[in-house]
Amino acid sequence: MKAKYRLIQGDCLEVMKKIPDGFVDLTVTSPPYDNLRSYNGNNEQWDESVWKGIIRGLYRVTAIGGVVVWVVNDATIKGSETGTSFRQALYFKECGFNLHDTMIYSWAGTGAKGSRYSYWQGFEYMFILSKGKPKSINLIKDHENKKPGKKSGPTQGPCSNGTRKFSKIITRPKYSIRNNMWAYGGSVGKKTKHPAQFPEKLAHDHIISWSNENDIVLDPMMGSGTTGVACLNTNRRFVGIEKDEEYFNIAKERINHLLEEIRI
Repeated sequence: MKAKYRLIQGDCLEVMKKIPDGFVDLTVTSPPYDNLRSYNGNNEQWDESVWKGIIRGLYRVTAIGGVVVWVVNDATIKGSETGTSFRQALYFKECGFNLHDTMIYSWAGTGAKGSRYSYWQGFEYMFILSKGKPKSINLIKDHENKKPGKKSGPTQGPCSNGTRKFSKIITRPKYSIRNNMWAYGGSVGKKTKHPAQFPEKLAHDHIISWSNENDIVLDPMMGSGTTGVACLNTNRRFVGIEKDEEYFNIAKERINHLLEEIRI
Protein backbone atom coordinates (compact mmCIF):
# COMPACT_ATOMS: atom_id res chain seq x y z
CA MET A 1 0.00 0.00 0.00
CA LYS A 2 1.84 3.08 -1.27
CA ALA A 3 -0.97 5.62 -0.78
CA LYS A 4 -1.27 7.41 2.56
CA TYR A 5 -4.85 6.30 2.92
CA ARG A 6 -7.56 4.32 1.18
CA LEU A 7 -11.29 4.72 1.89
CA ILE A 8 -13.73 2.02 0.74
CA GLN A 9 -17.51 2.12 0.89
CA GLY A 10 -18.91 -1.33 1.44
CA ASP A 11 -19.64 -4.14 3.87
CA CYS A 12 -16.44 -4.82 5.80
CA LEU A 13 -17.19 -8.56 5.82
CA GLU A 14 -16.84 -8.55 2.03
CA VAL A 15 -14.17 -5.86 1.70
CA MET A 16 -11.81 -7.52 4.20
CA LYS A 17 -11.80 -10.67 2.04
CA LYS A 18 -9.74 -8.65 -0.46
CA ILE A 19 -7.13 -7.60 2.13
CA PRO A 20 -4.04 -9.87 2.10
CA ASP A 21 -3.17 -12.06 5.09
CA GLY A 22 -1.12 -10.25 7.73
CA PHE A 23 -1.45 -6.90 5.96
CA VAL A 24 -2.62 -4.76 8.92
CA ASP A 25 -0.43 -3.64 11.82
CA LEU A 26 -3.17 -2.11 13.95
CA THR A 27 -6.95 -1.91 13.97
CA VAL A 28 -8.75 0.79 15.95
CA THR A 29 -12.51 0.48 15.70
CA SER A 30 -15.80 0.70 17.54
CA PRO A 31 -18.57 -1.69 16.45
CA PRO A 32 -22.30 -1.09 17.03
CA TYR A 33 -23.22 -1.56 20.71
CA ASP A 34 -26.13 -4.03 20.57
CA ASN A 35 -28.99 -1.69 19.61
CA LEU A 36 -28.04 1.31 21.74
CA ARG A 37 -27.99 3.66 18.75
CA SER A 38 -29.44 3.71 15.27
CA TYR A 39 -26.89 4.01 12.45
CA ASN A 40 -29.37 5.00 9.73
CA GLY A 41 -31.07 1.67 10.39
CA ASN A 42 -27.91 -0.42 9.80
CA ASN A 43 -27.79 -1.61 13.42
CA GLU A 44 -30.76 -3.86 12.59
CA GLN A 45 -28.33 -5.94 10.52
CA TRP A 46 -25.90 -6.33 13.44
CA ASP A 47 -25.95 -9.69 15.20
CA GLU A 48 -23.62 -12.40 16.48
CA SER A 49 -23.00 -13.92 13.07
CA VAL A 50 -21.82 -10.53 11.80
CA TRP A 51 -19.41 -9.66 14.60
CA LYS A 52 -17.99 -13.19 14.67
CA GLY A 53 -17.29 -12.94 10.94
CA ILE A 54 -15.58 -9.57 11.43
CA ILE A 55 -13.41 -10.92 14.26
CA ARG A 56 -12.34 -13.93 12.17
CA GLY A 57 -11.51 -11.58 9.31
CA LEU A 58 -9.48 -9.34 11.61
CA TYR A 59 -7.41 -12.29 12.79
CA ARG A 60 -6.54 -13.21 9.21
CA VAL A 61 -5.56 -9.70 8.06
CA THR A 62 -3.64 -8.80 11.24
CA ALA A 63 0.14 -9.16 11.09
CA ILE A 64 2.01 -11.27 13.63
CA GLY A 65 2.51 -8.90 16.55
CA GLY A 66 -0.35 -6.71 15.35
CA VAL A 67 -3.03 -5.31 17.66
CA VAL A 68 -6.78 -4.75 17.54
CA VAL A 69 -8.34 -2.03 19.71
CA TRP A 70 -12.07 -2.87 20.11
CA VAL A 71 -14.09 -0.10 21.80
CA VAL A 72 -17.47 -1.46 22.87
CA ASN A 73 -20.29 -1.44 25.42
CA ASP A 74 -23.51 -3.30 26.28
CA ALA A 75 -27.20 -2.50 26.22
CA THR A 76 -29.37 -3.16 29.26
CA ILE A 77 -32.42 -5.25 28.35
CA LYS A 78 -35.10 -6.24 30.89
CA GLY A 79 -32.87 -5.22 33.77
CA SER A 80 -29.78 -7.14 32.60
CA GLU A 81 -26.73 -6.03 30.67
CA THR A 82 -26.36 -8.17 27.56
CA GLY A 83 -22.73 -9.15 28.13
CA THR A 84 -22.07 -8.89 24.38
CA SER A 85 -18.80 -7.08 25.07
CA PHE A 86 -17.47 -10.04 27.06
CA ARG A 87 -18.66 -12.57 24.50
CA GLN A 88 -16.83 -10.64 21.80
CA ALA A 89 -13.62 -10.47 23.84
CA LEU A 90 -13.76 -14.22 24.51
CA TYR A 91 -14.42 -14.94 20.83
CA PHE A 92 -11.31 -12.93 19.92
CA LYS A 93 -9.41 -15.38 22.16
CA GLU A 94 -11.09 -18.39 20.53
CA CYS A 95 -9.86 -17.11 17.16
CA GLY A 96 -6.27 -16.92 18.40
CA PHE A 97 -5.86 -13.39 19.75
CA ASN A 98 -4.36 -12.66 23.16
CA LEU A 99 -6.38 -10.41 25.45
CA HIS A 100 -3.45 -8.07 26.05
CA ASP A 101 -5.35 -5.57 28.21
CA THR A 102 -8.89 -4.69 29.25
CA MET A 103 -9.02 -0.92 29.33
CA ILE A 104 -11.69 1.61 30.27
CA TYR A 105 -12.74 4.74 28.41
CA SER A 106 -14.45 7.01 30.93
CA TRP A 107 -16.97 9.57 29.68
CA ALA A 108 -17.04 13.12 30.92
CA GLY A 109 -20.00 13.71 33.26
CA THR A 110 -22.79 11.19 33.71
CA GLY A 111 -26.20 11.81 32.18
CA ALA A 112 -29.03 9.33 31.88
CA LYS A 113 -27.15 6.35 30.45
CA GLY A 114 -28.14 2.81 31.27
CA SER A 115 -30.93 1.56 33.52
CA ARG A 116 -32.69 4.00 35.89
CA TYR A 117 -32.47 1.28 38.54
CA SER A 118 -28.67 1.25 38.58
CA TYR A 119 -25.88 3.84 38.67
CA TRP A 120 -25.57 5.83 35.45
CA GLN A 121 -23.17 4.25 33.02
CA GLY A 122 -19.91 6.21 32.82
CA PHE A 123 -17.52 4.08 30.77
CA GLU A 124 -16.94 1.80 27.81
CA TYR A 125 -14.57 -1.14 27.36
CA MET A 126 -11.47 -0.88 25.22
CA PHE A 127 -10.24 -4.44 24.62
CA ILE A 128 -6.64 -4.60 23.41
CA LEU A 129 -6.17 -7.84 21.45
CA SER A 130 -2.81 -8.92 20.07
CA LYS A 131 -1.76 -11.58 17.57
CA GLY A 132 1.11 -12.92 19.63
CA LYS A 133 3.24 -10.46 21.57
CA PRO A 134 2.65 -6.88 20.36
CA LYS A 135 5.52 -5.82 18.13
CA SER A 136 4.99 -2.13 18.94
CA ILE A 137 4.53 -1.01 22.55
CA ASN A 138 5.02 2.72 23.06
CA LEU A 139 3.40 3.30 26.44
CA ILE A 140 2.40 6.89 27.10
CA LYS A 141 4.11 8.51 30.07
CA ASP A 142 1.98 11.44 31.18
CA HIS A 143 1.14 10.58 34.79
CA GLU A 144 2.76 13.39 36.75
CA ASN A 145 4.50 12.14 39.89
CA LYS A 146 4.05 14.10 43.11
CA LYS A 147 7.71 13.98 44.12
CA PRO A 148 9.86 13.79 40.97
CA GLY A 149 13.56 13.38 41.62
CA LYS A 150 13.04 11.46 44.85
CA LYS A 151 15.51 8.60 45.21
CA SER A 152 14.60 5.16 46.54
CA GLY A 153 16.76 2.17 47.39
CA PRO A 154 19.02 0.40 47.55
CA THR A 155 17.06 -2.57 48.91
CA GLN A 156 18.19 -6.07 49.71
CA GLY A 157 16.89 -9.15 47.99
CA PRO A 158 17.77 -12.86 48.01
CA CYS A 159 19.72 -14.47 45.18
CA SER A 160 19.13 -18.01 43.97
CA ASN A 161 22.44 -19.12 45.55
CA GLY A 162 21.37 -17.91 49.00
CA THR A 163 23.46 -14.74 49.06
CA ARG A 164 22.08 -11.19 49.31
CA LYS A 165 22.20 -8.53 46.63
CA PHE A 166 21.35 -4.84 46.58
CA SER A 167 19.15 -3.22 43.95
CA LYS A 168 20.27 0.03 42.39
CA ILE A 169 19.08 3.42 43.52
CA ILE A 170 16.07 4.61 41.49
CA THR A 171 15.27 8.26 40.86
CA ARG A 172 11.56 8.93 40.45
CA PRO A 173 10.91 10.56 37.04
CA LYS A 174 8.66 13.56 36.49
CA TYR A 175 6.21 11.43 34.51
CA SER A 176 5.31 7.73 34.73
CA ILE A 177 3.16 5.44 32.58
CA ARG A 178 -0.53 6.28 32.76
CA ASN A 179 -3.01 3.67 34.00
CA ASN A 180 -5.47 1.78 31.79
CA MET A 181 -8.51 3.98 32.57
CA TRP A 182 -8.61 6.91 30.14
CA ALA A 183 -10.80 10.01 30.35
CA TYR A 184 -10.98 12.80 27.78
CA GLY A 185 -13.11 15.64 29.12
CA GLY A 186 -16.14 16.58 27.05
CA SER A 187 -14.64 17.13 23.59
CA VAL A 188 -14.58 14.56 20.78
CA GLY A 189 -12.81 16.91 18.38
CA LYS A 190 -14.60 18.06 15.23
CA LYS A 191 -18.25 17.08 15.75
CA THR A 192 -20.04 15.33 12.89
CA LYS A 193 -23.54 13.93 12.29
CA HIS A 194 -22.42 10.44 13.31
CA PRO A 195 -24.27 9.39 16.51
CA ALA A 196 -21.36 7.56 18.16
CA GLN A 197 -18.19 9.50 17.53
CA PHE A 198 -15.34 8.78 19.94
CA PRO A 199 -12.68 11.40 20.79
CA GLU A 200 -9.88 12.03 18.31
CA LYS A 201 -7.46 11.90 21.26
CA LEU A 202 -8.60 8.37 22.12
CA ALA A 203 -7.77 7.16 18.61
CA HIS A 204 -4.52 9.15 18.64
CA ASP A 205 -3.36 7.65 21.94
CA HIS A 206 -4.02 4.07 20.86
CA ILE A 207 -2.33 4.61 17.51
CA ILE A 208 0.88 5.94 19.05
CA SER A 209 0.77 3.21 21.73
CA TRP A 210 0.45 0.17 19.45
CA SER A 211 2.03 1.18 16.13
CA ASN A 212 4.93 3.07 14.58
CA GLU A 213 5.15 5.65 11.80
CA ASN A 214 4.20 4.33 8.34
CA ASP A 215 2.42 1.30 9.81
CA ILE A 216 -0.93 0.35 8.28
CA VAL A 217 -3.95 1.06 10.48
CA LEU A 218 -7.42 -0.31 9.69
CA ASP A 219 -10.88 0.79 10.79
CA PRO A 220 -13.40 -1.66 9.27
CA MET A 221 -16.37 0.33 10.70
CA MET A 222 -14.96 3.77 10.00
CA GLY A 223 -18.03 5.87 10.83
CA SER A 224 -17.08 9.55 10.68
CA GLY A 225 -13.38 8.80 10.04
CA THR A 226 -11.91 9.66 13.45
CA THR A 227 -9.30 6.87 13.26
CA GLY A 228 -8.26 8.09 9.81
CA VAL A 229 -7.83 11.65 11.05
CA ALA A 230 -5.63 10.41 13.90
CA CYS A 231 -3.56 8.34 11.44
CA LEU A 232 -2.82 11.33 9.22
CA ASN A 233 -1.85 13.36 12.28
CA THR A 234 0.61 10.65 13.40
CA ASN A 235 2.11 9.70 10.02
CA ARG A 236 0.42 6.31 9.70
CA ARG A 237 -1.15 4.79 6.61
CA PHE A 238 -4.89 4.19 6.86
CA VAL A 239 -7.50 1.85 5.41
CA GLY A 240 -11.08 2.82 6.24
CA ILE A 241 -14.21 0.82 5.43
CA GLU A 242 -17.75 2.13 5.94
CA LYS A 243 -21.03 0.60 4.83
CA ASP A 244 -23.29 3.62 5.23
CA GLU A 245 -23.05 6.09 2.34
CA GLU A 246 -23.80 9.18 4.44
CA TYR A 247 -21.14 8.39 7.05
CA PHE A 248 -18.66 7.37 4.35
CA ASN A 249 -19.03 10.76 2.68
CA ILE A 250 -18.61 12.53 6.03
CA ALA A 251 -15.36 10.62 6.66
CA LYS A 252 -14.10 11.19 3.12
CA GLU A 253 -14.72 14.94 3.27
CA ARG A 254 -13.17 15.18 6.73
CA ILE A 255 -10.00 13.30 5.78
CA ASN A 256 -9.59 15.08 2.44
CA HIS A 257 -9.94 18.44 4.17
CA LEU A 258 -7.22 17.48 6.63
CA LEU A 259 -4.95 16.36 3.78
CA GLU A 260 -5.34 19.76 2.12
CA GLU A 261 -4.37 21.45 5.39
CA ILE A 262 -1.30 19.23 5.69
CA ARG A 263 -0.21 20.04 2.13
CA ILE A 264 -0.59 23.76 2.80
